[in-house]
Amino acid sequence: MTSIFPSSTAVLTVDETRRADRLAIEGGTPGAVLMENAGRSVADSICRRFSVRPVLVLCGPGSNGGDGFVAARYLAAAGWPVAVAHLRGRTQPKDDVAQAIATWRGETTPLDLQSIDTLLESASLLVDALFGAGLARPLEGAAAALLAAGAQRGIPIVAIDVPSGVHGDTGADWGAAAASLTVTFGWKKPGHLLLPGRDLCGDIVVADIGLRSDTVEQLQPRLWENGPSLWAHMLPVAKAAGHKYQRGHAIIMGGYPMTGAARLAARASARIGAGLVTIAVPEIAFAIYAGALTSIMVKPLSVEQDFTALIDEVRHNAYLLGPGAGVGTETRERALALLNTKRAVVLDADAITSLAGSLSELKQAVSGPTVLTPHEGEFARLFHFDGDKLVRARAASVASNSVLVLKGSDTVIASPDGRTIINSNAPPSLATAGSGDVLSGLVLGLLSQGVESFVAAAAAVWIHGEAAARFGVGLMAEDLPDIVPSVLTALRTTAKSDGRAHL
Repeated sequence: MTSIFPSSTAVLTVDETRRADRLAIEGGTPGAVLMENAGRSVADSICRRFSVRPVLVLCGPGSNGGDGFVAARYLAAAGWPVAVAHLRGRTQPKDDVAQAIATWRGETTPLDLQSIDTLLESASLLVDALFGAGLARPLEGAAAALLAAGAQRGIPIVAIDVPSGVHGDTGADWGAAAASLTVTFGWKKPGHLLLPGRDLCGDIVVADIGLRSDTVEQLQPRLWENGPSLWAHMLPVAKAAGHKYQRGHAIIMGGYPMTGAARLAARASARIGAGLVTIAVPEIAFAIYAGALTSIMVKPLSVEQDFTALIDEVRHNAYLLGPGAGVGTETRERALALLNTKRAVVLDADAITSLAGSLSELKQAVSGPTVLTPHEGEFARLFHFDGDKLVRARAASVASNSVLVLKGSDTVIASPDGRTIINSNAPPSLATAGSGDVLSGLVLGLLSQGVESFVAAAAAVWIHGEAAARFGVGLMAEDLPDIVPSVLTALRTTAKSDGRAHL
């Protein structure tokens, strides 16, 4: 089916990228032209980023190396002192690569272990055109040794495609040297966004080299990079004639003695626009919650019948269970009961841990929009999947029939239908107690307003990261909800100026 998301935000796997190249070639753009455009884009990016200095271009045996030879030619034409070191393959290079090599008129030095010190002696910038995403094994030999030696000497590295040694589909580190700048073509790959690959790439430039504009429509990828262009136009709009119940009534199950987590979630839910927010709490904790909250309502749960009445109330349209709930049978049974209501449910923290060993019961109970927001530890208690982060999140989403938000600096949001988003805007300051509770509250607030679960999760994750970035250093979780309105205002302003459907 055709994606509702902009093609520019698509993230292509290594195989999809190869298919994109083939589509361009089949459409009449020769491979040599794509290589010429790629190498020129690399040279242009280097000239914009760095002052003129001696540059050593490390060219591998494949297409990545061909891009490097072209880049070397353009840099030399721009007045840069350029040296080229070539790691030759066991077979003759393909025609496009051979043509790129032939157009380089300068000297070429074989890349081997004996030449490393000589090559690095005068280099002030390295261009890694060795393997890119085409490497299917750990980086080794002279290539690994030279990049490591260059990095040890503090020589900046510019990588073509991805740093050699970064797995293009997973972001795994197979011996890469960190780049200051990575220039890739057409679309990003998962390895540009997933850790540790994202950190090893440095700044990323996505260059247009003439790939077909309808590539995404033809390939139908199921992965995107998170950002407002995906979902900003789908966020709810407050109507002048509307009322609070039209914006939903969000219910949070508060715990005791850990009372702060639910309060953080409640404030986040209210800040992102839920019409009403209620925390249902054990009677023993009522005074604690009520004394700390004003616009957030607090409802005591004295007996089990109170919980039953809570989920029978039809105006309660979204529930959150987990923050501060406590791990145990009661939390597990309440989670399953909430999932059976056919209304929107967010499960986080203790609710996820309480369901450990009950994955089949969880999936069977899901009857409405459901979002699970585990960190890696909670994920491992409920799910037992191997593989990289994308593989595990997607498998867990299908196994739970829920939108799965696998949190971290490279949060992955996966839908059971295969749609997946990688988020990359979370600053390190978000690694602080309570920030996950705020995130679950943001998701809840959007769900209560009728936002589709996958979109609600993606929007909440990005807004969460943007709020943290706006605050800066010294962030505490309780700072986040109060920054959300400014993020929403900026999104609304941008949407209006771009002429898109406003928020």
